[in-house]
Amino acid sequence: MPGYKVCVLIPTYNNERTLKRVIDGVLAHTGDVIVINDGSTDTTAEILSAYPELRQIHLPENRGKGLALRTGFDLAVKEGFDFAITIDSDGQHFPEDIPVFINVLKKEPDPGVLLIGARDMDQESVPGKSSFGNRFSNFWYWVETGIRLSDTQSGYRLYPLRELEKLSFFTNRFEFEIEVIVKAAWKGIRVKNVPVRVYYDKTERVSHFRPVKDFFRISLLNTWLVFLTFFYIRPREFFRNIKKKGFKHFIMEDILGSYDSPRKKALSIALGVFVGLSPFWGLHTPIVIFMALALKLNKVIAFTASNISIPPFIPFVIYASLETGNFILGEKHSFSISEIHGNTDILNHIKAYVIGSFSLGVVAASLFGMLAYVFLSYFDKKMTLHNG
Repeated sequence: MPGYKVCVLIPTYNNERTLKRVIDGVLAHTGDVIVINDGSTDTTAEILSAYPELRQIHLPENRGKGLALRTGFDLAVKEGFDFAITIDSDGQHFPEDIPVFINVLKKEPDPGVLLIGARDMDQESVPGKSSFGNRFSNFWYWVETGIRLSDTQSGYRLYPLRELEKLSFFTNRFEFEIEVIVKAAWKGIRVKNVPVRVYYDKTERVSHFRPVKDFFRISLLNTWLVFLTFFYIRPREFFRNIKKKGFKHFIMEDILGSYDSPRKKALSIALGVFVGLSPFWGLHTPIVIFMALALKLNKVIAFTASNISIPPFIPFVIYASLETGNFILGEKHSFSISEIHGNTDILNHIKAYVIGSFSLGVVAASLFGMLAYVFLSYFDKKMTLHNG
């Protein structure tokens, strides 16, 4: 791999049946190899003793694939490498695909690119649980980053080491491979798939993935990442965008002057108003962002419109919802703002409140959406005539 400071990392744990074949395959492409023996208890150490020319790290006990990779990254940086290709030692990856990653660097030189080998998960040899796990992971990665990938679990990757140094990680096992690509995307590192082959041989492949424990750890990590996404990352990006452009330019470009059609903008406003009036207090932001993503609407506009229920308006929103609910149910209870501040009526009349809030949300969303469509259509025509 001349001209590129790229090494290959091989983390391994009790893969004595396939380790030698993987190492020999990698050596056919480069001698810059780092093997991390993650506390193996089989003949791994003996196999590695036949390769004294390789950089080797022998961890005293098994600490997890994530820690093994992070340890390998640290050594690769000290050795002066800019990129590291990681390949599993269980034989599922083809060392012959190493040039696939290098060719991307040649065609699209980008010091911040992180490449993930995309496997054909529909082929017959791929276990059903692996295919399901990959789809599960792809979905949550999209929720957390807005990036659609076909394979987020492949361990066959190219990492930009200098960019990873700017990130902090706290996971040590399989879930690290999720944490690293999510945080890379949040940092602005370009994450993309490249096609690679995969082969699952049931007679020799040893998987150390623990279905219950590791799936739980990954789910726990995704829960935390989703929380950070909607309560920190998305709001941070929103306000950074306003600060970067200035409030006036932000309104003109992102709200009024964007390339979205008046219909799409109006629907985004309607969505935001509906969610903002819904009874899901504390969850309005993640709900509106998720729905805007799912419906392919303008996330910024929807988020802005959802703030119809900001603190000063909350008592009035609750009051209007309760009155609307009682009207629909045929109740004759009367409420005052002071009573609602005490939350008593909300607890005693939760049915009326929930029904009223959704009904009010539908009516308000329709009204705001139609008014916005008329105004935006007029503004759009005016801008077209002006530019023409």
